[in-house]
Amino acid sequence: MTQEPTTLFNLIGGAAPLRALVDRFYDLMELEPTFAELRALHPTTLDGSRDKLYWFLTGWSGGPDLYIERFGHPRLRARHLPYPIGLSVRDQWLACMASAMQDCALDDALSERLLESFYQTADWMRNREG
Repeated sequence: MTQEPTTLFNLIGGAAPLRALVDRFYDLMELEPTFAELRALHPTTLDGSRDKLYWFLTGWSGGPDLYIERFGHPRLRARHLPYPIGLSVRDQWLACMASAMQDCALDDALSERLLESFYQTADWMRNREG
């Protein structure tokens, strides 16, 4: 009997729960005025953004490399350089994701672990001071 490796992807519950998390994240971004600055950096329709974040997080968390299969290496910082990402946008992204994780009832310890990783990446993405 083989046991699946313990990855973040598996801890989240696999594809369906991860997709629900990404969808909740973008739903909150559209609904909550506190995320307006973050929302303004995105296209009018969020369908492509939803897919790209889902594909990226799937591979990042230890699932299939859906993003890399479609686009190659993520080059996150380079892909985000055209967008003004400062402290407020970073913090809005993190708060939106934290709310999405809470709404999707992710385990508290898992949410904390994910937020620590997300913070490192979100802070690295900053290209503005404010």
